[in-house]
Amino acid sequence: MGYKSFDEINERIKSGKAVVATADEIIEIVEQKGFKQAAKEVDVVTTATFGPMCSSGAFINFGHSDPPIRMSKVWLNDVPAYAGIAAVDAYIGATELSETKGMEYGGAHVIEDLIAGKDIKLYAESYGTDCYPKKEISTTINKTNINQAFMFNPRNAYQNYAAATNSSEKILYTYMGTLLPQYGNITYSTSGQLSPLLNDPEYRTIGVGTRIFLGGAKGYVAWHGTQHNPMQQRGENGVPIGTAGTLAVIGDIKEMDPRFIRAAVYEKYGISMFVGIGIPIPILDEDMLRKVTVKDSEIFTNIIDYSVQGRSRPVLKKVSYEELRSGNIELNGKIVSTAPLSSLKKAREIASLLRQMIQNGEFLISQPVSPLPMEGKLNSLEVRGGGNEKD
Repeated sequence: MGYKSFDEINERIKSGKAVVATADEIIEIVEQKGFKQAAKEVDVVTTATFGPMCSSGAFINFGHSDPPIRMSKVWLNDVPAYAGIAAVDAYIGATELSETKGMEYGGAHVIEDLIAGKDIKLYAESYGTDCYPKKEISTTINKTNINQAFMFNPRNAYQNYAAATNSSEKILYTYMGTLLPQYGNITYSTSGQLSPLLNDPEYRTIGVGTRIFLGGAKGYVAWHGTQHNPMQQRGENGVPIGTAGTLAVIGDIKEMDPRFIRAAVYEKYGISMFVGIGIPIPILDEDMLRKVTVKDSEIFTNIIDYSVQGRSRPVLKKVSYEELRSGNIELNGKIVSTAPLSSLKKAREIASLLRQMIQNGEFLISQPVSPLPMEGKLNSLEVRGGGNEKD
């Protein structure tokens, strides 16, 4: 039985009467009031995450020079950007490396510097055409003198992720951080009970068109993300045990805040970007409330051995995030230290900030124009044709 609609909740937000809680706070509220009463009283629960999201980047339109140039190759602070779009459009990926600084600086740093208002060196080349005669340009840009600059991230806000360890005799440098030999440590990356898709495990309220907090600005869910895998094994509460749903998101870089978009360097691995995302979940009914009261003790993941250099790595143990957050767990008879890659402190800051924006009437919720898929098979890349040749 439904209690509220999206429109009714938005009217309460506009009138300043909306009751909003973070995903942390709602657990205590329900313990005090019970599900039925809390579902009637609470309108929105805010969720958030702040962690490494490699599948991120930005589209930029530089504007036309005089004489004009059809940019075929583009570098921003010596980081290559993809220019095969139109004359003065480019896409820079977060993980792209600088041609002069290598792993010290990459696309994520360019995006962070752009958001911070810094000048960025633009160098572009062209083969020259009758309508675009200029063959080379070198100048500086910033977020005030370019046209559009918007972040478009193909895969963000993973719905759960595996924890990582290393059984080998050597140190491993991975996107899950530095993994010490002989099960020397375990790393994981999630905000757990605060994480958006873990609070809406069956995608009832999060879908295409959902308004979100992205990097300090208002953004939107543009599509389901790459590697979206909704048919992952799930627990009785509907929460997936492994990597499942993902989001493709979009937002205006010119409105973002560098506090919530940060470049990161992973030793001997490469560049990533920490992205801050907050998503409001409307409490439409009691069932939705039950979903957003999920606890770290009720969210499970698998510990994977990253020393196996193959697509299918062995699962060593299933654990809850409550166990991982305790700082150490028992693995193969050994007490092993655990550490998060994502920032729970920052996620809580985002959830609280989003709650305040909604309470102030500055942020309305939006009903999805299309749901995220609940079915779909994840394919693997097989080597076909007899080798590694291009032809």
